[in-house]
Amino acid sequence: MAVVQSRLEEFLGKAVCDMAAAASVPLMILGDRLGLYRAMQDGQAMTPAELAKKTNTAERYVREWLMNQAAGGYIDYDAAKQTFSLAPERAMALADENSPCYLQGAYEVILSLFHDLEKVEGRFRAGDGMEWGEHCHHLFSGTARFFKPNYVGNLIANWLPSLDGVEAKLKAGGTVADVGCGFGHSTMLMAEAFPNSTFTGFDYHTPSIESANKMAREAGLKNITFEPSGATQFPGSGYDLVTCFDCLHDMADPTGVARQVRKALKPEGAWMIIEPFAEDQPERNLTPVGRMFYAASTMICVPVSLAGKGPALGAQAGEKKLKEVVCAGGFTRFRRATQTPFNLVLEARP
Repeated sequence: MAVVQSRLEEFLGKAVCDMAAAASVPLMILGDRLGLYRAMQDGQAMTPAELAKKTNTAERYVREWLMNQAAGGYIDYDAAKQTFSLAPERAMALADENSPCYLQGAYEVILSLFHDLEKVEGRFRAGDGMEWGEHCHHLFSGTARFFKPNYVGNLIANWLPSLDGVEAKLKAGGTVADVGCGFGHSTMLMAEAFPNSTFTGFDYHTPSIESANKMAREAGLKNITFEPSGATQFPGSGYDLVTCFDCLHDMADPTGVARQVRKALKPEGAWMIIEPFAEDQPERNLTPVGRMFYAASTMICVPVSLAGKGPALGAQAGEKKLKEVVCAGGFTRFRRATQTPFNLVLEARP
């Protein structure tokens, strides 16, 4: 097969951009850990020496880090003055943990993928799975940090109001189970917003539940508890709302989870399922967002489901496949309540 030189050059240019981005991930993490982005958050121009002094770091390392960030378009460089600055829009994403578009958790997740590379390579060859708890610890904290800004920006303001009658019920006083809650950021956001309701977060990963309980105590929340439990056997009944945030596609028995949720809900209760945005046709997911989700799915979601001999729905399952799973578990009504560029918000009713 003949090689077209222009196509080769185009591909090599793309590959080099990807290499540069991948090689820069450790520098993004260093910028977070060392407080370099936060030190530049005010937008003031500074020299490498000034930034190094402000962060108690070594100037020569800081200078090289700044040049990498400038080359990537993350930090602005004034060649005439030899100073660097961080624009407010980029500071929102890189320095402000309370911002709804904060990105640093994503880089920690990526770090975990490299830690787990050899383990996943073995699974590729054997075809078996890898439990959530077998992954690098950076995955657990990184996932919590990655998802939290999205939940802060959308959960209370957009997602819950998109469900039929749920917001009013929670304001008056209801009972909620957050299944697969991880570190519990989603659960705590709801508990803070709806003090008349009671919330219980469940997750089979005990270290995550321990972290969630610690954060809830520190926040002084009295209407929330966290308990270790798998999604097919979480306790309780008569829930007004059950939620699953970015986790149903990971589960070994998603239909069994649907049955348990159906059993635990009141007859008029609702199940809110937050899933990564995906079209039903795989070719329509060949986008930058889809690429990111397929990477996470290959390294995390598929192995976790296969560890329990599950269907391995993957992070790009799509609405049609998710509906099949939910309805097979006994639900009769299913709809897309709303969406974002990164999430599907699905509502199921008995």
